[in-house]
Amino acid sequence: MNFNLTQIPERNKKPRTHGITMVMDKGLSIEEAKNFMSIAEPHVDVVKLGFGTSFVTPKLREKLEVYASYDIPVYFGGTLFEAFLIRNQFEDYISVCKDYGVTYMEVSDGSIEIPHAEKCGYIEKLTKHGTVLSEVGSKDAAHIIPPYKWIELMRAELEAGSSYVIAEAREAGNVGIYRGSGEVREGLVQEILTQIPAEKIIWEAPQKAQQLYFIELIGHNVNLGNIAPTEVIPLEAMRIGLRGDTFHMFLDKQKA
Repeated sequence: MNFNLTQIPERNKKPRTHGITMVMDKGLSIEEAKNFMSIAEPHVDVVKLGFGTSFVTPKLREKLEVYASYDIPVYFGGTLFEAFLIRNQFEDYISVCKDYGVTYMEVSDGSIEIPHAEKCGYIEKLTKHGTVLSEVGSKDAAHIIPPYKWIELMRAELEAGSSYVIAEAREAGNVGIYRGSGEVREGLVQEILTQIPAEKIIWEAPQKAQQLYFIELIGHNVNLGNIAPTEVIPLEAMRIGLRGDTFHMFLDKQKA
């Protein structure tokens, strides 16, 4: 840090196993990616090229090299995995990841229906090729999954080899673990946490109020995902009590 302040909670050091910030890149230019990394790299653990943007991104290899130069792993959004799968191109998906040097892979079923045993089979196969993240939850706001089912799905996917399970929210933060308004489904989240270790869940939390909720609930080293590049520094400040929302959270008033 740039100067000394007491009573700052300690962030886990990179490479972190929890306290992760996953950033969603929805189409940064190569120069924007360089600028982003120049200021935010210490606080970024993994970058997702959102949904199917990697298919239409010019100079994709050059862009991936920017992140690689900072030792930041990148993966293609789960929607791209589903796009390959629905076209019977699962092996092609593996080949593309290998070709581009992508060693993180997301397995999701937010846009298509995959029998869960089959989904777990894909997770098992992909663990032979890299680190697997799997997403639980539907992008369809009308498809409500009961808490016991979230737990069952998450547990099975971790057992199949996922390093983390991602709690679905979309890039807007208005489905899955959230209501259409963006409000957290608190009962759902708290029930999930009775059975699934917090360290193994990445909560998609694109909105500030959502990030604050999880910091207050789980702590400053909570795993958060779908963070916009411009929100990484503000989030890091909020994590350690240097934003109005969390200013008093870590202060010992007797020492202050």
